[in-house]
Amino acid sequence: MQVDPRGQRFAAAVTTVILLAVLVNGNGVLLAAQALVFAMATFFGLRFAPYGLVYRLLVRPRLGPPGELEDAGPPRFAQGVGLAFTLVGTVGYGSGITWLGIGATAFALGAAFLNAVFGFCLGCEMYVLTRRITAKIRSDREVPA
Repeated sequence: MQVDPRGQRFAAAVTTVILLAVLVNGNGVLLAAQALVFAMATFFGLRFAPYGLVYRLLVRPRLGPPGELEDAGPPRFAQGVGLAFTLVGTVGYGSGITWLGIGATAFALGAAFLNAVFGFCLGCEMYVLTRRITAKIRSDREVPA
């Protein structure tokens, strides 16, 4: 499946605002809601992610067609990475380990900000690196005939 990279940047911008609000207010419930957004994108696909739906229905029609499309695999993986950080942060806030909530939220915020402002997706880069490593491991295990 191919996705519009502008949609990913839009979602990252919304996520940046949400995570900033979490850090300013220390609101673990808002962070849990963001974790749910990441979970929907990770498990059901980017088409069903709430921010992706907003982009597709309200923003994209005003922009016109994208100049290019990209594979959905790396951004979906990135949503999973965001899910992991927001879950850790939610546990931190919920259990009273505030420093854990702040730290995990700050890492997720940094990644979302990089994508929103510069179009650099850390989770996507992790996906590519992971694929290279697993391919290398597989090729090293193959015995030449």
